[in-house]
Amino acid sequence: MISDFYEKLAKLAVNYAVEVKKGQRVAVIGPSIAEGLFQAIYVEVLKAGGHALLVPQIEDAILYDNFGDEVFTFEGIEKLDTIIPYENLNKFIRAHRSVRHFKKKEVPKETLKKVIDVMQYAPTGSNMRAEKYVIVSDREKLKSISDAIIDAMTKNPGMKESYEERFKLLGQKFEIPVFFDAPHVIFVSSQLDMQLADHNIGIIITYGRLAAQSLGLGTCWNGWTQIAAQHDKKIQKLAGARGKHIGAFTIGYPNISYKRCPPRPRKSVKGL
Repeated sequence: MISDFYEKLAKLAVNYAVEVKKGQRVAVIGPSIAEGLFQAIYVEVLKAGGHALLVPQIEDAILYDNFGDEVFTFEGIEKLDTIIPYENLNKFIRAHRSVRHFKKKEVPKETLKKVIDVMQYAPTGSNMRAEKYVIVSDREKLKSISDAIIDAMTKNPGMKESYEERFKLLGQKFEIPVFFDAPHVIFVSSQLDMQLADHNIGIIITYGRLAAQSLGLGTCWNGWTQIAAQHDKKIQKLAGARGKHIGAFTIGYPNISYKRCPPRPRKSVKGL
């Protein structure tokens, strides 16, 4: 008999992470100690109309014929410290900033694709990879989303006092105040009903922001969107990003430059 826990994991894997479609061939691969989960996934694949092949005692993975990526390698993969030395990585991360001033210039689609490509390699809990991505570039749509977020937050008795005056001041400076007139906003959403979903989205957004920085772009993690969108279906519909968990960040060419890295307090670390 398949446990409820394995059944739930299997449904998440088959219906959200992999999204098995009718007629697809699916190989379920992993160690024999996960036999219960194998059986649950096998059943869910059949329910979805797929053709399941159970392959035990091999490296953990769920593979199917339309995965969309190929295994690749590159020179230096066995000695990654030679590609990005620690000193360079340390400088790159310390110089990272939240950008709220953007040029009125759109980012080419090919450049945005590079950012998304890196985001897709971010780690997720249980390697579920169930997140969806939406890029909104239309200014009228961004304005509508911004207005909806302001409306949702200023009508909330617990938030009105904190945000009403702030949004009013931002509205005097920006046409799209919530997004600081950024040319693009990238939304990341997840349908998974699990505690790690928000953490997954946060890690994915961080990967995207660092990738954007390497391409000369500026970004800002937009917490207002995350707060409002997760409880307002109208905002989700406007953005085209549906899910129990939603995050977003602005992206564009920065209209500002910095000469110094921001200071950070040194943390005391037990055991070090």
